[in-house]
Amino acid sequence: MYIILAWRNIWRNKRRSIITIASITFAVFLASFMRSMQLGSYERMIENAAGFYTGYIQVHQNGYWNEKTIDNSMVQDQVLIEKIESIKGVNVAVPRVESFVLASFGIKTKGSLVMGIDPNKENALTRLKNKLVDGEFLKTNDKSVLVAEGLAEYLKVGVGDSLVMIGQGYHGSNAAGIYPIKGIVKFPVPDQNNQTVYMPLKEAQWLFDVDGRLTSIALVVDKVQMVDRIVTEISSEVDTEKLEIMGWRDLMPDLVQGIEIDNVSGRIMLWILYSVIGFGMFGTFMMMTAERMYEFGVMMSVGMKRIIMQWIIVLEMAMMATIGVLAGIGISLPFLIYYHNNPIMLTGEAAAAIENFGIEAGYFFSLQASLFYNQAWAIFFMAIVLGFYPIYVIQRLKPVEAMREA
Repeated sequence: MYIILAWRNIWRNKRRSIITIASITFAVFLASFMRSMQLGSYERMIENAAGFYTGYIQVHQNGYWNEKTIDNSMVQDQVLIEKIESIKGVNVAVPRVESFVLASFGIKTKGSLVMGIDPNKENALTRLKNKLVDGEFLKTNDKSVLVAEGLAEYLKVGVGDSLVMIGQGYHGSNAAGIYPIKGIVKFPVPDQNNQTVYMPLKEAQWLFDVDGRLTSIALVVDKVQMVDRIVTEISSEVDTEKLEIMGWRDLMPDLVQGIEIDNVSGRIMLWILYSVIGFGMFGTFMMMTAERMYEFGVMMSVGMKRIIMQWIIVLEMAMMATIGVLAGIGISLPFLIYYHNNPIMLTGEAAAAIENFGIEAGYFFSLQASLFYNQAWAIFFMAIVLGFYPIYVIQRLKPVEAMREA
């Protein structure tokens, strides 16, 4: 009976109730949109760093991560690779040889990162083939290279030109070669786009004189949430005195720290937003209470107990908060789905300014489930807390004075 009475009370004054519900709906929509954009940016940064370069898990020689030289490479063990790939949650183990060279064409020279890759396995991790903007993708036995677009523009080279590379190989040997450019690839991360050269794994091993050796094995996993478990399983299967197994958080501590710091500032901004919205909601609750003073006085005069009246008000607040929260999620969800699939990419000077910090120029949106229920619970709780104002008024209300003043 009380639920029916509360529901009818809500719609006796539709304008007042719609204003209250609309304020809650707008709060949920704004909070969800803001938080989605922030979490989406974090997800994109992690994806760019792990999915385009390090992998979510990496296996390498102990000491390699602190001193990334070709001398700290490890033996290419096919049995180890197969054992890693047999672990649940691991899709592909991607072997690599990485080192730095001076890449030159004509009078132009630039320090570059050379990555020796298995083309098929690398594509499973970085989707490298999808980033090809000119030319053809590498094959396993090719003696040619792919060049990142930014590096190609700096050196003024294109498909069919020959790239000269000079560096240092294993144990101080010379590493020098001339390779035709088979394709140009484009990366969203400026640092990677401005310095990367890809070549087949066998050719990179020949160039750096590390036949039968790798600098690292990067792993493609089903879900990021599986990383800790997979790291533990691999660690139990290998000699950890020789090999080091690192998850993406250990591989990218600067990125993790940056995200955590930014996340704190984001939460502060979110609570400021909640405060502003809360004052708006409180205003609507005050208006509703003032308009119903005569009603409260009459109901108490005819014998309704204060506790019952307060309980009905709580039900009204809970119903309006629920409607507002569900409406806010329902309105925000289509927008977030659209922008999740179609990020807002910046262009011109704004894009250039952001890319100077090594960040992809765009706004990306997340669809994490926690995004919605966290905002929903926060706004719902706020609405219920603010609903204590009319309860307090009813507790102190004197029926005769309420009817006279109204």
